[in-house]
Formats: sequence, C-alpha cells, structure tokens
Amino acid sequence: MTDTPRTDVLVVGSGIMGSVVARLLRDTDPALRITMVDGGSAIGEVPGLHLHDVDDPALWSRYNEQVDTGIQGMYTGAEVVREVADSLTDLPPGMFHALAFGEDSEAMPAAALAWNAGGMGVHWTAATPWPAGDEVFDFGDPARWAKDLDTARRLLAVTPSAIGPTEVGRTVLDVLRRRFDGVGPDDRRAQPMPMAVTATASGPMPRTAPGTIFPAIAAGGDPAFTLVTGTLATSLIVSEEGRVAGARLRRIADGAESELLADAVVVCADALRTPQLLFASGIRPRALGRHLNEHAFITARVLLDLDRFGIGLDALPLPRAGEFSTDSLWLPRNGVAQPFHGQIMNRTYVDEEGRPLAHSVGLSLFAPVESRPENRLVFSETETDLAGMPRISVEFGYSDADRALIRRALDEVRSIAEEFGTFDPASECALLPPGSSLHQTGTVRAGLADDGTSVCEPDGRVWGFENLYLASNGVIPTAMAANVTLTGAVTAVRAARAVAARHSALTAH
Repeated sequence: MTDTPRTDVLVVGSGIMGSVVARLLRDTDPALRITMVDGGSAIGEVPGLHLHDVDDPALWSRYNEQVDTGIQGMYTGAEVVREVADSLTDLPPGMFHALAFGEDSEAMPAAALAWNAGGMGVHWTAATPWPAGDEVFDFGDPARWAKDLDTARRLLAVTPSAIGPTEVGRTVLDVLRRRFDGVGPDDRRAQPMPMAVTATASGPMPRTAPGTIFPAIAAGGDPAFTLVTGTLATSLIVSEEGRVAGARLRRIADGAESELLADAVVVCADALRTPQLLFASGIRPRALGRHLNEHAFITARVLLDLDRFGIGLDALPLPRAGEFSTDSLWLPRNGVAQPFHGQIMNRTYVDEEGRPLAHSVGLSLFAPVESRPENRLVFSETETDLAGMPRISVEFGYSDADRALIRRALDEVRSIAEEFGTFDPASECALLPPGSSLHQTGTVRAGLADDGTSVCEPDGRVWGFENLYLASNGVIPTAMAANVTLTGAVTAVRAARAVAARHSALTAH
C-alpha cells in the first residue's frame, strides 16, 4: 500500500456541494491537498462551467432551447434520455433519466442524474430562494443557521433582484402582494426571485457554477488541488471501525481500477448516488435511502390580459440577449396560510421582426410533501445498474395529506392565473410527474441523534465514523417547497467547517 496515492481530503462529486466544500477548505488552508473525483466528464472544453455561459454556440443553443420550455425537469444541457445504454462509455456527458442508468425508478419517472463534471451545477436554473418555517433545520442554533445561510449565499453569489422586475413584472408583483397581503413577514412578500447570477448591464448574465465557486475546477492553477473526471468512486475503503481510508475508483474509459487514500472523505453526490455509494461500501444505517422527498410540481402559464391592465403592446418588456424570461419572480411559502412556493417566470412573445405580440405569466407552485420513511430508495444486493453499482428501486407516493394539498395547489394556481387573464386549466396547467423538479432530498438526512432516523450529524459526519462526511441535498431532513440548492449548500458549509476543524486539530499535534 506504500505506493497508493494519498490526499488530505477526498471530495466525491464536482457539483455545487463539492465546489463549496473545496472552496471553504482552500480558504482555510492554502496547502491542504484536495482531490475531487467525478464519474462524468466535462461538457465542452471547460469543466464546471454553466451551460448558460459556454462559448460553444451549439451547446449554448441546446441548453437554452431546454430552458425556454419553462419546465423544470427540462433545465438540462442535453436531451434527458430514458433508454438504457449498452455501457457507460456510450453515454456522452449530460443529463439522463435514472431509468437510463438501469434504475427501477418508475415511481419517480422524471428523476434524472447528471453524468458530467460539475454535476447539476452546470445545468441548474440558479434560483436561490431561502427556506423558512419548518423548512429550516437549525438544530436549535438559529444564529449558526443564519450565519451558514449567509455563507452559502456569498459563495453562490446570490443577487436579490437578478431578472426584473420590469414595469410589467411590477404589475404582476402588485397582484400577488395584494392577494397574499398579511400572510407573512415583509421579507417573505412576493418579490423578485433571488438568483445565483452575476448582474451585468446588458446581455446574458453569468450563472454561478462549480467552476466559479472554486475556480481551480475550471481553470486549474492550484497545485494542491486535483480534479479527476471520468472516474467513478465505486466504494469507500472502510479500514477499521469508525474510519474510512479512502475510496476505490474505476476509470470509465477502460475500466482500470485503483485506490486513493485520504485522511477525510466528503461525499457530495446527489440524493440518489450518495446513499448508493454508502450502501456499496457496506455502510448501511437504518435510515439510509429513507425519507426520500420531493415537493409536488404544478406548472401553468397564462397570457396576460393587456386590456385589463391597460398595457399596450409597445410597453411589453423584451428579454435581454441570452435570457428567455423578462422577469423571474418569487412567491415565498408562508406556513399554513400560504404553503406553496411560487416560481413565476414571465416572457414576451415576439414576431419575426422582434415586435411584441403577447406576454405570458409563467406560474409554478411547489407543494411540500410529507417526509415519510416509506418513501425510499431500496438498493439491491445482487443486481447492478449501468455503472456497476447496486441497482436502485424507488418507492415513492403521495399520502392523503399530500394529495389534499396538491388539490389545493391546483385550485390556487387556477385562481391566481385568472387574476391575469383567461385561463384554461385543462390545457394550460399540469401536475408534473414525480422527479420533474430535480429537487430530491432526505435520503441521507441529518439529525441530532443516532436513533435510526438519520444518517449523519448536523455537520454531515456519518454516524459512527470519525472522518466520513456528507454534503448533499440528500442531507436536508425537512420537507422543502422552495428550490433546494441554496439550502443544500448549507450542508456543504457545515461539512467543510467540520473537516477543516478536524484537520487543524490533527496537524496541531
């Protein structure tokens, strides 16, 4: 084993969570050796760059054609494929349905996996609303929660009013504020959607991505950091009780296997593949894979009645170059009085000459779903998926309470839409299939006690292990309605702090 390479910290996954962990570790110690591995390869020439910002015109057009649909499950840089490929080497970098990996995921048929460097962090919409109420998991320390949330906002470069409001967008906000007046505090009123973008005077606004959070992912230049793409972590090396020694790796191109030793390991994969890797490693706490959660997704679109609001065609806002929406707005969730998260993305339709024709208000309501242990991932002891990992079977369904809330959301979206124009719910509204939001959570949830209901401590350290940490949307233990990336980044902030403190304590002796 003397010739086996070693690193101080191994980060599994190169998405948003992995990049936050690497950035904070680097800020703490410029010499800390960090190795990051990802089974996927870069889309385009630069790993970890958001597809909204690539220079390749073909890639840029393909991404923006998908975003233009306004459907969350299609916010991907390539067509989301369902058919199972013959081998991993047949998969180009991009997004694929879990079904395409050979998982039994018909219970969540729209669930998709990023198979590329940068993970979902190169595809995401960059919406970063903050959680409130029972979405928050501060574990009794609200001051620490607030500080960690602010750190996550800073690293994701969150801009409060990124896209809009235009004058028409203000009209939409006025309607929403009147309708929901008094249901929440002032900072939870209808407002522009916070987004992880860099504001620019004109043209497309760059999105935050792994390569901007931790620039060494995209540009290199950090001698103590190594990015290894096209290489899958197949299992963690459990060297003795309470420790992992590193990971076993397999190169996708030729199947070559190796080991990498590490003083600490942080698994930053998604809510499906994080528990899958733990299961493959023989780390199988009772809560592993359980409490799979995803809000229900109701989407609708209504043409704004210009006469009703006294708006002329020539007053309609035109989208900026490189952006499809004129306004990105937010209806925050506010307890039982307003239990839905609203994402409102508006656009102006134009003719071939670029002259305005009509304006649509895009309404999406996300309804929270009860966190229940019976919604879960089941990992096979005998069957493997396309990657050679334990095959995943998804068990997911709505409770009676969930279905009642979904019915309420459908009624609510219809009522809201009718405030803006003539609305046909049969053709302009849909409850999307489970998985469509790509906001899965809960499968490696954090908790205060090792009582079988959680997989890790609040700082992401896996119960029973001194040097194994998790940073993932899967760590989120609460039923989320809002977009989950900012909240998930809090788990990365916590894990990075814990790893840095552990490393500092070890090197001090």
